[in-house]
Amino acid sequence: MNISDFLILAQAATPAQPQQNLLVSMMPLVFIFVIFYFLLIRPQQKRQKDHEKLVQGVKTGDQVVTSSGIHGTISNVKDKTVIVKIADNVKVEFDRAAIASVQKPDAAA
Repeated sequence: MNISDFLILAQAATPAQPQQNLLVSMMPLVFIFVIFYFLLIRPQQKRQKDHEKLVQGVKTGDQVVTSSGIHGTISNVKDKTVIVKIADNVKVEFDRAAIASVQKPDAAA
């Protein structure tokens, strides 16, 4: 018996596997994408919309914290920037996107 005869017999002995449905074979990838969407993409989009709403709603006199950690009071609002008063006679111009949060005034004060 020749090696080529043995290979032919070995191929003939293995049963042909039926082709799986394309949808069934793609289900794990679709499932992983759905999980990523609900755990990563959707919450990030929500945070981004909330931040845009926060930045658009700032006005003069608001206490803010910038993304670099600087605390101050907004003294002037422009189209794309804000001027933040950090200390007496110290005003710094920041991009609106640099505002990380707006501090709420204390209710007791």
